[in-house]
Amino acid sequence: MPKATLKNAEQIARIRAAGKILADCHRALEQLIAPGISTMEINAFVERFLQERGAVPAQKGYRGFPFAICASVNDVVCHGFPTHRPLQKGDIATIDIVVDKDGWLADSGWTYLVGEARPEVQRLYDITKLALERGIAEAAPGKRIGDIGYAIQRTAEEAGIGIVKPLVGHGIGQTMHEPPDVPNYGRPGAGLKLRKGMVITIEPVFMLGESGAVLWESDGWTIRSADGTPGAQFEHTVAIMDKGAAILTL
Repeated sequence: MPKATLKNAEQIARIRAAGKILADCHRALEQLIAPGISTMEINAFVERFLQERGAVPAQKGYRGFPFAICASVNDVVCHGFPTHRPLQKGDIATIDIVVDKDGWLADSGWTYLVGEARPEVQRLYDITKLALERGIAEAAPGKRIGDIGYAIQRTAEEAGIGIVKPLVGHGIGQTMHEPPDVPNYGRPGAGLKLRKGMVITIEPVFMLGESGAVLWESDGWTIRSADGTPGAQFEHTVAIMDKGAAILTL
């Protein structure tokens, strides 16, 4: 297993600075996202928002990805391209953003309900958010990656909701994806031991279909649920500190 890079207090502060901008951006999106706006308009808003704060969207240009955000609507569960289609009442949309501030990165995806959600979609939203909270609660020195994954997995299985297992959290710092991987499933006490100074993303990606099966589209990025059911994702960047996780994108 590749070795995770430990960050010192100054480096964590730099990631936190990027995370503050990212959190402010998601807070602004809460007010912006409504029926009638397109994800392409959201993409333009995010790019302007970051530029005004001296930051850039790290996704844009990453392995050829052409946009400032990933915009995943309804049965697109991850890495969706923004489009000109207006969002409609009842849609569920995940906006995933990676902010680069002075060479240090923070990553946070958040799911938004567009207008009033159907009860089953509201439940998916609530369960996925709960899984993030439970995963973060396990992120402490001496715990292991499997403890985080198990907390997330148990939340999905108890609710009869599918885990999109190919999609995992990861280390982050001056590059977008660093060791270790942080799967959304696992065994308690298994995997890499967490140490103070690790900075990772925890990001459950669930879908209503219990199988969790997905399909990749021909663009090489867009991932859809195989059964057409909607997906949801909640993600924070966290630093492992003395007594637990410090959320850097809160």
